[in-house]
Amino acid sequence: MIDVEKLEFGLDTFGDMQQDDAGQPISAGQTIRNVVEQAVFADQLGLDHFSIGEHHRDDFAVSAPDTVLAGIATKTSRIKLGTGVTVLSSEDPVRVYQRFATIDALSNGRAEITAGRGSFIESFPLFGYELKDYSVLFEEKLELLVEILKENAVTWSGSTRAPLTNQEIYPKTESGSIPLRVGVGGTPESVVRAARLNAKLAIAIIGGDPARFAPFSDLYRTAMKEFGHELLPISIHSPGHISDSDEQAIEELWPHYEAMFGRIGRERGWGPTSKAHFINEVRHGSFYVGTPETVAKKMAYAISSVGVQRFDFKYSNGPMPHSQLMKSIELYATKVVPMVKEILSEQNHASDTLVV
Repeated sequence: MIDVEKLEFGLDTFGDMQQDDAGQPISAGQTIRNVVEQAVFADQLGLDHFSIGEHHRDDFAVSAPDTVLAGIATKTSRIKLGTGVTVLSSEDPVRVYQRFATIDALSNGRAEITAGRGSFIESFPLFGYELKDYSVLFEEKLELLVEILKENAVTWSGSTRAPLTNQEIYPKTESGSIPLRVGVGGTPESVVRAARLNAKLAIAIIGGDPARFAPFSDLYRTAMKEFGHELLPISIHSPGHISDSDEQAIEELWPHYEAMFGRIGRERGWGPTSKAHFINEVRHGSFYVGTPETVAKKMAYAISSVGVQRFDFKYSNGPMPHSQLMKSIELYATKVVPMVKEILSEQNHASDTLVV
């Protein structure tokens, strides 16, 4: 049974390069300013979280999400601000902590870090790392970041950076900690690692029936108990687009989805994507595309089937216009979220009635 009162709803964006309403590309600078406006709007609408991804390619405008989050922090008042994800393998955990401690100060304690491997590898050659060290870089740096986040003197050694001996790291946060999530794509080893390090779990679900990820949330809860930790919230992240009709939402998203995934597919040697495949995923998988009613039913199913406490809606998918993104955000906050809570409350009531 889902505790509806504790459910949280967020937004994710990778800062995809955008078009204007006439279909013409806009600059990276304007895209970043639009992302800030989208976050401010989400704050005004009462959403709980706003997360920005990190990429180092020309189809995404945001390579430094923490800098964008710092700007958002000064223009918002309540929404929690984080990454989705910080590509920790090619980052320095000390600088990650320092930048987010600064965001925490600017936002009066609303910063959050989501550390992950990321789905692209451009940062490795860009910052001088070897792909052969893919696993050890992430594992060592995540363990170091966990130690730093305790905000005590750090003593650590490993093979990926210089050791630290009784080293204090500044600035300290006013609350004494910054929340940490570990983003996973769905491997048992990643889930158990997050539990061992006492970090929140964030599961990226970008295709298929979300219920297939229920074993990972079960594994996380079991592992947390075995490691002697209190249970922490689990979140899921999935893409979508909301509009006035199912057909309109599909037609607005499809050309941008085709452009984005077509390019990625060519780079990775996949076959071309098709509209039939896209629509099948919309209807049966983890694309949350349609009217508020359609999307709310799918989100309620995902939340209940996986057993999570937070849903992050990836509202930006390809070079979509700012106006469409703003409307999708508005419908998500004002229509979808209340509907999801109502559906889950009714399910809880029905369960209680059956028990009685």
